[in-house]
Amino acid sequence: QITLRISDKDQVVPTAAVIRESLAKNHKDPNQYSVVVPQELLKQAEQIKVIFNVVLGSIAAISLIVGGIGIMNIMLATVTERTREIGIRLAIGALEREVLLQFLVEAVVLSSLGGLIGIVLALTTSVILSGVLQVPFVFQGGIVIIAFLFSATVGVVFGYFPAQKAARLDPIEALRHE
Repeated sequence: QITLRISDKDQVVPTAAVIRESLAKNHKDPNQYSVVVPQELLKQAEQIKVIFNVVLGSIAAISLIVGGIGIMNIMLATVTERTREIGIRLAIGALEREVLLQFLVEAVVLSSLGGLIGIVLALTTSVILSGVLQVPFVFQGGIVIIAFLFSATVGVVFGYFPAQKAARLDPIEALRHE
């Protein structure tokens, strides 16, 4: 093993290239030697980090979509179950926007509650794993707030269609519903 220390950081990669060429001339089998440059290792680590971020971001996006579809299904079932109640509200003078707002608020509460539970589970798991793996736990409140706002946004986005369906019910037809 030979370790070189180069005083100029800009010359590390060119020096490594010269060393590789020299070793390639003197050794026919490239498996007999290796040249390790810390800067190249850092670049590889950064590339792997980017790949992990993309994969984890994709998993999070899929999870949000699945959660949103779940919220939409729950809200559609709620609208169906409460059709008579909606019909009564509309018949006695409730405005469409009031019914829409009611169901949007319910969707946001549902998704926000799920978001809070997710945050508590994530923080608890992170604290436990940091202790087991003996790595420092770094709490970033901004990320937690963004996660919570994202879950509330999912409630608005996926709760809008069921809320709109509820608000547009015909009061007469809704009152006939059993």
